[in-house]
Amino acid sequence: MSRLKEWFKNKARMNRWEDEFHDEDNKITIPLSKKLDENIENLELLFKDCGDFVRRKFPVGINKEINVFIGYIDLMIDRRIIEESLLEQLIVQVRSVPPQTDKIKTSIYEFIRDGGLATADIKEVETLDEAVLAVLSGDTILIIDGYAKVIVVATKGWPNRGIQELDSEVVIRGPKEGFSEALRMNTVLIRRRIRDTKLKVKQMQIGTRSRTDIAIMYIDDIVRKDILKDLEERLNSFKIDSVIDSSYIEQLIEEDWRSPFPQIQATQRPDRAASAILEGRIAIIVDNTPFVLLVPSTINNFFQSAEDYYDRWTIISFTRIIRFIAAFFAAGVPGFYIALTDYHPSMIPTPLTMAIAASREQVPFPTVVEVVLMELAFELLREAGTRLPGPIGSTIGIVGGLIIGQAAVEAKIVSPVVVIIVAVTAISSFAIPDNSLTVGFRIVKYLIIAFSSVLGLYGFLLGVLTILIHLVSLKSFNIPFLYPYVSSGLSGYDDLKDSIFRFPLFMMKKRPIFSREDQRVRLRFNNKKEE
Repeated sequence: MSRLKEWFKNKARMNRWEDEFHDEDNKITIPLSKKLDENIENLELLFKDCGDFVRRKFPVGINKEINVFIGYIDLMIDRRIIEESLLEQLIVQVRSVPPQTDKIKTSIYEFIRDGGLATADIKEVETLDEAVLAVLSGDTILIIDGYAKVIVVATKGWPNRGIQELDSEVVIRGPKEGFSEALRMNTVLIRRRIRDTKLKVKQMQIGTRSRTDIAIMYIDDIVRKDILKDLEERLNSFKIDSVIDSSYIEQLIEEDWRSPFPQIQATQRPDRAASAILEGRIAIIVDNTPFVLLVPSTINNFFQSAEDYYDRWTIISFTRIIRFIAAFFAAGVPGFYIALTDYHPSMIPTPLTMAIAASREQVPFPTVVEVVLMELAFELLREAGTRLPGPIGSTIGIVGGLIIGQAAVEAKIVSPVVVIIVAVTAISSFAIPDNSLTVGFRIVKYLIIAFSSVLGLYGFLLGVLTILIHLVSLKSFNIPFLYPYVSSGLSGYDDLKDSIFRFPLFMMKKRPIFSREDQRVRLRFNNKKEE
């Protein structure tokens, strides 16, 4: 009787399962047996009540003297590969091997391993854990009687969305394809854009139960080794049951979890990920999610769009200025309005002051209550529009905002000016390219409102100063978050050419600070003298 079957029969020893059969990473430490029936018995016990586990035992050889077992998870495999490259080859080709002896068993195994299968992507494993993991990953295992090894045949073929057009990070000019939930497909989309053998794909698994595949992609001679080492140490510094989405990794490796601002960039665009890798950054690709993480990241990266490098520098520079102004409006306009109307009305032109006062004549609430009520109403509309299906969500956001705003004004709950202020704030937040950064500004907006409602314009300036101090203190893998607006001298001020203003492409000859010092130059001219 196998050790595994003995444990299943003795329920009193259940609390010793982890110590006797598993290590701290939940890996099954039982070695494979030379007896096929014992291996099958162990697999049957592990996959008990798993109706999607398909298995088959059948004989091969001239006299059908050798028993073979195959197992896989239904619909996670490509059935054509199993039928044409595996079963047909085993049943037909193996008949040319001489009859069974103890020596011939090994020869059959070697024949199947080295040329008996019509596929090149096979490997050997020697433990039960590796065999089980292969099955759960979409591969097919092949066990031959008399040999304590398993042949793993790559037969992955699970259903996925494939490459589809993006629903976020939309651009007018540029590629339209986006990442999918399949890790290998995502790595191919990046390698298709960077045809360099120095582009490395370092793969690991995180999650003691999910065993989620994670790939780290970087260019070996461009990436800074200290950043790469730091990332690997952070990924190995924790153990977790499962990783369902790349956001799990993002939250576990970021430097300051208390900050409302993201320190790691996420993207669905392969061209953006490839561009970041060429700058010396590292892409973290997590299986089962279309969002790829990019490290290190600065606030400048979050204000950039993929389209910024596909259009002329003049229009892009103007657009970036608009984005930074929109970010200030998204965080500061409500608080600034409260500070002026409640504490410093003398700073407002007299006609405008009279108009604001007239519009608030019958409003029973203070200005700060008006603003907070309308801001919360718009937050509710935004959340409702996100959760509803696309066309309905857009309708709810527009119609709901108009109806609630108009009804609130007519009911004398808020003034028309407050509706305009809140609408400008909401529109400004949509102008920020990265949604995670937008959320950060939406949160700090209430901090500025609180300071402004208590101290007026001084409170407004104190709130802005507090946020700036916090941003200065942030780092992403030892890179200042506000770079290149701080510490730009580290790169000779070259990185300022791709900041608020985007200089012409021929002037951006050097990579950002993310890359190695000796690999900064990325553009040279053959027929022009470099300036």
